[in-house]
Amino acid sequence: MIRRWNAAAAALLVIPTLAFAQRGGRGGFGGGGMTPENSAVFAASAPTFPTDDPIIKRIWAMGMDSSHTEQLGEVLFDSLGPRLMGSPDIKRAQDWLVKTYKSFGIPAKEEQYGTWRGWVRGHSHIDLISPRVRTLEATMLGWSVGTGGLDRDFSTIILPHFADSTEFVKWLPKAKGKLVLVNAPPVSCRPTEDWAANAAPEVAAQMDSLRRETAADWNGARSRDVQGTGYSLALGGGELGIRLEDGGAGGIITSRPKDGWGTREIFETYNVKTPAITLSCEDYQLVFLLTQNNQHPKLRLNLVSKALGEQPVFNVVARIQGSEHPDEYVVLSSHFDSWDGSSGATDNGTGTLTMLEAMRILAQVDPHPKRTIIAGHWSGEEEGEVGSKAFSEDHPEVMKGLQMLFNQDNGTGRIVRLNAGGLPDAAAHLMQWMNTVPTEFKTQTGYDGSPGRPAGGGSDDFSFSCAGAPITGLGALSWDYSNYTWHTGRDTYDKIVFADLHANATLTAMLAYLAANDPTQITRERIDLVAQAHADSIAAAQRGGGGGGFGRGGRGGPPTWPTCEKAPRTTNPRLK
Repeated sequence: MIRRWNAAAAALLVIPTLAFAQRGGRGGFGGGGMTPENSAVFAASAPTFPTDDPIIKRIWAMGMDSSHTEQLGEVLFDSLGPRLMGSPDIKRAQDWLVKTYKSFGIPAKEEQYGTWRGWVRGHSHIDLISPRVRTLEATMLGWSVGTGGLDRDFSTIILPHFADSTEFVKWLPKAKGKLVLVNAPPVSCRPTEDWAANAAPEVAAQMDSLRRETAADWNGARSRDVQGTGYSLALGGGELGIRLEDGGAGGIITSRPKDGWGTREIFETYNVKTPAITLSCEDYQLVFLLTQNNQHPKLRLNLVSKALGEQPVFNVVARIQGSEHPDEYVVLSSHFDSWDGSSGATDNGTGTLTMLEAMRILAQVDPHPKRTIIAGHWSGEEEGEVGSKAFSEDHPEVMKGLQMLFNQDNGTGRIVRLNAGGLPDAAAHLMQWMNTVPTEFKTQTGYDGSPGRPAGGGSDDFSFSCAGAPITGLGALSWDYSNYTWHTGRDTYDKIVFADLHANATLTAMLAYLAANDPTQITRERIDLVAQAHADSIAAAQRGGGGGGFGRGGRGGPPTWPTCEKAPRTTNPRLK
């Protein structure tokens, strides 16, 4: 039996709850808004320097008053653009990055660590041509098949609910040659906070409940049984897209809207014969309802793309050689790759610019640090920290001699949180360094000397923290990162807050300088995670709330140290 989806009973798949919006939740790694504490660095008065270190003062002057980030960012985001793993776009941007480092007098190189599927994105022209004409806000998913630049017209069909996978297989002939709508339909594309602010409480609660129920009903347990098919969509098409393709469908239509106005996630497909496209929330609802109500919509697709097969993939590694302890290392870590639905500005172009600018400053103020300073611009982070995992495997000398790794990967906001990766001695050193930088930075971050937790995955510090190496996560203020720029089609140059970026590069350069010249090496004793988890539970109970997330070095999490994962050296499909 085919279950019909009434518009009043449909929902968005990735919308937080009303309660979350009402308590001011915004998502992102950092949190909060403008406060006197975290904005003190931008006060009109001169910064407060706890010491007379002339290099710290010079770093401040260079980073805050003569930053190069605006010019570098415009080239990287507007001229070079997105940097999809395995694509010619990322290789061209990596070549630019190496040349830029060399123009600063800093040796840099591209290190190949494997291969990945290559792909070239051309244009996506996607139109509704019946029952009326409308150019849709739509594009191909990454690695999608094109139409050879020719117009191809498709009718549409909704993926119904099945009792089991056998019923799904029997239905497949009905999808032959058609575009299958595989995501749940939105009842509204208004953000949750808009409902919370404007709807009658009873209506808002009904909407919240409706979204929860529909998402659970459509996706099944853990989103791996979409509509009872027994298959997952993963990040875009997943194994379900492949099964539909094998069953004769003409392609898939997806939509992963964010909890914001006009934003959606744009990821990937593993289909090899039929196109996979993503529509905006509004246009997905339009096509869904036309299909549901038997108004027989037709879509015209004109798509250009080219699959290149396995292509070499690289990390870019820049180095300022140490003068006294060259086999001890400070690493500035950021991933260089991005999804290609936009420009990859805040994920993670801002992290890239932070480390690039910090290295530019360091090469001028301290060209001969005691320890070697490395900037690692990893590729493949979006595919599971592939590049940084490979680097940690290929460079045991860095892992052995690592003094500290500083990682930044969560948007354009100023750094308001530090995590010392679960190592008490790393925390002690970090506290000492924060007592040396301008007081405004210490106030801004609120760092209290806590050892924090090991990085739990989701960014490249995991590739080092899992081995017990010293890391510091540089957590940024949200700026609605999760809802508006993270993995969306809106992650563009205009979203960068350059005042915050100047401060981030300045603080990072100061921390790298202090770590590289610290008289003592950080030891690697770990916190007792079992005892810490117990203490966290008691504290959470006393607060009347739960613990926080473990990913990216957050508080809470399992009482075991993360296990390192081996880097895949060729394309590793993520189908579930």
